[in-house]
Formats: sequence, C-alpha cells, structure tokens
Amino acid sequence: MTPPLLSIPMRHFLEVARSGSVSQAASRLFVASSAVSRQITKLEDSLGTPLFERHARGMALNAAGERLAAHLRNAQLDIEQVIEQVRDLGGRGAHRIRMACTEGFAAHFMPQVMRGFEEAHPGTQLELHVGSPDGVSALLARGEADIALKYVVAPEPGLRIEHSANAPVFAVLRPDHPLARQRVVSVADAVRFPLAVGDKGVTARQLFDQACSLQGLQYRAIFVSNFSSVLLPLLRTPDVMLSGHLTVTHLIDAGTVVARPFAEAPLQQRQLQVLALEGRTLTPLAQEFVQHLVNAIASAGRRKLGRARSGAPAAG
Repeated sequence: MTPPLLSIPMRHFLEVARSGSVSQAASRLFVASSAVSRQITKLEDSLGTPLFERHARGMALNAAGERLAAHLRNAQLDIEQVIEQVRDLGGRGAHRIRMACTEGFAAHFMPQVMRGFEEAHPGTQLELHVGSPDGVSALLARGEADIALKYVVAPEPGLRIEHSANAPVFAVLRPDHPLARQRVVSVADAVRFPLAVGDKGVTARQLFDQACSLQGLQYRAIFVSNFSSVLLPLLRTPDVMLSGHLTVTHLIDAGTVVARPFAEAPLQQRQLQVLALEGRTLTPLAQEFVQHLVNAIASAGRRKLGRARSGAPAAG
C-alpha cells in the first residue's frame, strides 16, 4: 500500500471530489460523515474559498475545487510513482502499468499487445480496464489508469495525446456481400442493407448518423449494441456492420470478413489516440509500453482490408 503522504483534509477532499458525496467518501475512508465534513470545512477555511457547490443530492466541485483536485491528483500520482521507484531500488517494485481502452480493442488487439510486451519485459504487471469512451477518460482523470486507448472526434481537456492516428469508420461485410466487391462504400449504399451498429455513445455510430443526416438518409438497424463482440457473431450476408479496423483485423486475416472505407468525409474524421493525464510524467516502463503500442497500431494499419469472394455462399 502507498503511505498516506497527503494531509488528512486533502485526502478527504479528494475522496469527496471522486464520489460527489460526503457519506460515500466517509464509507470509503472508514470514518464518520461528520469527520469528513469537518475536514472539508477546515480546508475551505484555510484557503479562504469554497471548493464545492452543495446540492440536495451531493457535492460538485466549483472552479476552485476543480483546480485543486487536478493538482492533488497529479501530486498523488507522482508520490505513488516515486514510491514504486523506491521499491524498485529495494528489489520489491511492482513494475505495474495500468491501461484503459474501449471495448473494440479489448477482445483481440490489446491481449496481443500485452502478451508481446510482457514477453519482452518479464515480470511486468499489466492491468487493463475496459469501459465506455467517457469512462476511459474518467479513469485517466481520476488517476486510475496511466495510459488509455480510444477513438476521439474532438480534443478532451486535461488529457495529453501521446500518439494520434487516423481511424476512419469502415463497413464490415462478409466476403460474399455485394458491397465487398467495391473499393469504397457510400452511406447510401450501406443503408440499403440490414445494419448492425453501436449505440449512440459509440463514435462510429455518431459519425454515421451525421453523414446520414447531411444526405437526408434514414435507416433501421437490426442489431444495436455498445459491444462489438456482440455484433460480430451476428454478422451475416447481407448485413453491414460499422467498425474500426483494429476491431476486425483478426477476422480479416482469417478471411471471414472484409472492411471497406466509406466515401463520406464525416466518416474519415476520427482519430485513434493513446492518451495520458495532462501534467503526469509516465514512468520509463510506461513510456516503453506506449512505444510498443504505437508500433502495434502502425503494424495493424499496414494490413489489407480483405478480398471479396464472388458468388460464394453466405457464411453461417
């Protein structure tokens, strides 16, 4: 465990900031709610300014509180990093890297990346947390992950970009699909077929909906899920699934699907980013992992998009 090097008021403040509730913070700290309230009041009095907006359903940081919380989170992470380095010198280092990613990378891409890195760095402890796009960013912001991998359509304040690559949305098809014989697919082509799409929080769905709106197109999806691992087994000819390339690279290599880019500009305007917390210095080992991850992304990006099979029966 990390020694509690922050003062009691600061620790209580951070816990209320995380949970948005005095009672939840007290439960996590194993103290009475009144004790947490006293420490928050003591801290606000010492600073001469309120740090929270008090609401009936909880506590929300104000501008001053947001600034203090961001500073303390970085300070706490730096303390933890130094302690791990000290333990390394004593031969008891954890050699830990905490990662977060969205679901499309979790089933195949990230396990391969993690195995390759561990084989090159025996003894490393690799943790992977899988969440929604907003959840992944929140893990970074709370200091619960060192590195994150996700699709991004707009800059996110408080996060530092370690690597960014173009990541268009693809139409994923069975090799015998009529559209598989085209090099590029239009949105108008795709909506003529049954669609499997992510929910409205998924970037591929957001960009597809934007392109449809610009062209006055409507569609009815037959399958909707925030998990690509649910949609992929459902894919049959003549279905069309929206996906990123890395999610289906293993299936393209196996010859069971092909991927075709969309012609419309909105579907090209997405970035795949490796992110860290702004102001946070990654350990040398974490920096090596970032480079390993970047190399894996580049390698996957050079792979082909699959070949159509003319006249082949639909896959079952």
